Amino acid sequence: MLNKYARAFFTRVLTPFAAFLIRRGVSPDTVTLIGTAGVVAGALVFYPRGEFFWGTVVITLFVFSDLVDGNMARQLGRSSRWGAFLDSTLDRVADGAVFGGFALWYAGNGADNVLCAVSIFCLASGQVVSYTKARGESIGLPVAVNGLVERAERLVISLVAAGFAGLHKFGVPGVQYLLPIALWIVAVGSLVTLIQRVVTVRRESAEAEAEAGAGGSALDEPGNASRGSDAAKDRPQNASQGGETAPERPQNASRGSEAAK
Repeated sequence: MLNKYARAFFTRVLTPFAAFLIRRGVSPDTVTLIGTAGVVAGALVFYPRGEFFWGTVVITLFVFSDLVDGNMARQLGRSSRWGAFLDSTLDRVADGAVFGGFALWYAGNGADNVLCAVSIFCLASGQVVSYTKARGESIGLPVAVNGLVERAERLVISLVAAGFAGLHKFGVPGVQYLLPIALWIVAVGSLVTLIQRVVTVRRESAEAEAEAGAGGSALDEPGNASRGSDAAKDRPQNASQGGETAPERPQNASRGSEAAK
């Protein structure tokens, strides 16, 4: 949900910086790699030691690379499948480092096995939420749902809470409870989002199979032959589309078998 509003704002703000990097000969892929390395370092160096404030400061400085590299690619006219793949893949790495850092803290000096488990669940559910949409789209479904808690929400909630929780070391009372609350919110929200996407894929899959079945039954029924010929005269374009449907069905079946694996 935050993507819809925040991305447009920060894109406008970061456009001059992206243009500056282009003039210096920096490539979008380089920005992506450096940004991910910074997030991973900030999360795995500071968070396991309980340095939540400084860890969040470092991560925040690098997390905007996700917007800068895309902005650079658009300015250069180099948007590509490789760039999208690299960006999405490294996003998963960065997310894993953030919640992995939380898990390491609670497994060590944080001494809270429940919150360690919640952190691991946030890590895993975030990866699966992203996978469900990518897998649904790969088998030809639109997956027309975003869900309650997407990547932007997971990061904002977690990083803001971690940053404020880190102020406890500076003498601010009570803020140490913000991070556990945030982790529970992200865990529950990710579970709800996962269910939303699974239900959407199930519904869209059933609708696609019903449409394919209806198209096949119309061709098989003898009583509909005359109606089919009249429809063909009136709508030649639809007839050609119907002809394209049949060859695609065996391919979809093979994709379905891959999904079962």
